[in-house]
Amino acid sequence: MKTEMEKMRSGELYRFDDEEMQASFARAKRLCAKLNRISTVHKGYRKLIEALVPDLPATAEICPPFHCDHGHGLHMGEHSFMNYGCVVLDSAPITLGHHVKLGPCCKLFTPQHPIDYMERREPQEQAKPITIGNDTWLGGNVTVCPGVTIGQRCIIAAGSVVIHDVPDDSLAAGNPAVVKRKLTREETKSASTTND
Repeated sequence: MKTEMEKMRSGELYRFDDEEMQASFARAKRLCAKLNRISTVHKGYRKLIEALVPDLPATAEICPPFHCDHGHGLHMGEHSFMNYGCVVLDSAPITLGHHVKLGPCCKLFTPQHPIDYMERREPQEQAKPITIGNDTWLGGNVTVCPGVTIGQRCIIAAGSVVIHDVPDDSLAAGNPAVVKRKLTREETKSASTTND
């Protein structure tokens, strides 16, 4: 029989009042509270962030303040970066590819509460994973909703709310975000050399 944590990770309905789940929440809250009192240049930063987000590459960086539900549901690729004030509700896996950049105050939400209001009164929900491809840049204050995949080399304009998948090499903007145009290879190459 699956634990509530296993149900959560596999996208099934799970109870978040479960003892193991509550312990995971409490652990993340304690580590986030400590992390949010320091900066990335503080001596204890790396130890804290790696305790919160296991297997974080040495080249990846998360700028405090930072908030998450668990920490162990976040997977960041090499040279990925989260700016100040990001919120990650990582009930389902959140996977960032290599060289992904998140602007300040980005929000990645995987939990999905029941639509039926009577079911929503119970301490239960499902979670759907979020995937962001290599070399993608989310501008400040972008919100990504449960189950969304954003392709490689994309740019999501500041303030956008992404509720549908975004294909590779796309510039998307708006609430809800829509693809405004495809990015050309020349644009993405010149942008990467300009920003280095």
